[in-house]
Amino acid sequence: MKELSLHILDVVQNSIAAGSTLVSINITEDLDTDLFIIEIIDNGCGMDEDYAEKIKDPFITRRKSRKVGLGIPLLYAAGKRCEGDLKIESKKGKGTRITAWLKHSHIDRAPLGNMADTIKILIVCNPEVDFSYNHKKNEKEFNFDTREVKRILGDVSISEMEVITWIEEQVKEGLKSLNGGADTL
Repeated sequence: MKELSLHILDVVQNSIAAGSTLVSINITEDLDTDLFIIEIIDNGCGMDEDYAEKIKDPFITRRKSRKVGLGIPLLYAAGKRCEGDLKIESKKGKGTRITAWLKHSHIDRAPLGNMADTIKILIVCNPEVDFSYNHKKNEKEFNFDTREVKRILGDVSISEMEVITWIEEQVKEGLKSLNGGADTL
């Protein structure tokens, strides 16, 4: 995939398919240690330890629609390609934590991509699921949480077009502030 945000979208869709009602997306860019870390935590059905290790293989999947699963294997390959790796921690009935790390400055590290669109798509397609997006870049940090937005909205649906447009702008502005006012795309 050309952008890490597409890997994130794919892995989060797996979380939703596993029955998650809350998915946390955490990104850490530590320029001092030259690390780019992506962490996705869900409260879905989880999996046993044996299966959690096997799903790095694209030919191991629980999907019925096709015989390959690409989300985790592609993120795993991206990590390995950039002097990193991927770790899966999961407990049956409790949820899953996927952590991928890459060398930030690696020439083959894909750009993050459009996280505002990724968050927007996730919310539009899954308004019943809550998403927490936390992004740190050295000492700066941006946090967004649909639970807070839903609390403020009350009876107004989070999937209303005006709300979605506002969310997209909030994420864009938050990421822009992490990058010293520069757009992230």
